Amino acid sequence: MIGTLTSDNRLEGRRMRRDASPDFIEALARGLDVLRGFEPGRPVMTLSEVAAKADLARPTARRVLITLEALGYVRAEEAGFSLTPRVLELGMAYIGSRNLWELAEPHLRDLVARTNESCSIAQLDGSDIVYVARVAVPKLVALSVTIGTRFPAIQTSLGKVLLASLSGDELDEVLASPSRSGITPRWTPTRQELDELLRDVRAKGWVATDQELALGIRSVAAPIRNGEGRTIAAVNVNAHAAETSIEHLVEDHLPLLLRAAGAISADWAAWEARPIAVHAG
Repeated sequence: MIGTLTSDNRLEGRRMRRDASPDFIEALARGLDVLRGFEPGRPVMTLSEVAAKADLARPTARRVLITLEALGYVRAEEAGFSLTPRVLELGMAYIGSRNLWELAEPHLRDLVARTNESCSIAQLDGSDIVYVARVAVPKLVALSVTIGTRFPAIQTSLGKVLLASLSGDELDEVLASPSRSGITPRWTPTRQELDELLRDVRAKGWVATDQELALGIRSVAAPIRNGEGRTIAAVNVNAHAAETSIEHLVEDHLPLLLRAAGAISADWAAWEARPIAVHAG
């Protein structure tokens, strides 16, 4: 006798199909299923509706929603749950990073050619910086850096530039978030020292660091701004302490860095202001 296919049966069948690869992370897939369940015309859904839409058992849907709420992607309301604007980051991070790299690449490569040092662009993620673009030269350094590498923001030139662009409340929130870099820095300032340092960064428009994160690493960084003057990223020149003095970094490399940061900012502002074609449906 053929019985009715229950929700649990459907879930088990889907789980078997999606778990074919040992590297597949089912929990991540379930989270994305929940996010995709919020469609136009359904801004708020109950737990039961979310579970049904994502084809999940209610306890599983509840755990996913609690996790997404803790991460800031979902908001609990009286009538159920709704998405927050932070969901836009999932798409805009990709779009923004790709366009930022396409705009920055020629300037970054030119900066590397002129300084013979590695140059990078990073953005802020919690209390860490994350590298989104980099052109490297083959040199022995204490810490390996690739796209996606994260370091504590406070101890890096890129991070100081990004932290200096925040309001007081934003800075408090960022500093309350623990680093996920796994790095133990050589130097950790008091809050008073950090506030004084960031005031100096705002006044000068750039900052240099000398082996605060790890031995042998010196760098100088400047902001990349959009057309409204808001800092969207930071760019730096990174050097080995045994080869490059702070004086050389500031006197020789900084002017080139500031010119590159200005050129990238101008290109970004022009890209933002481009006319967007509207196609009739």
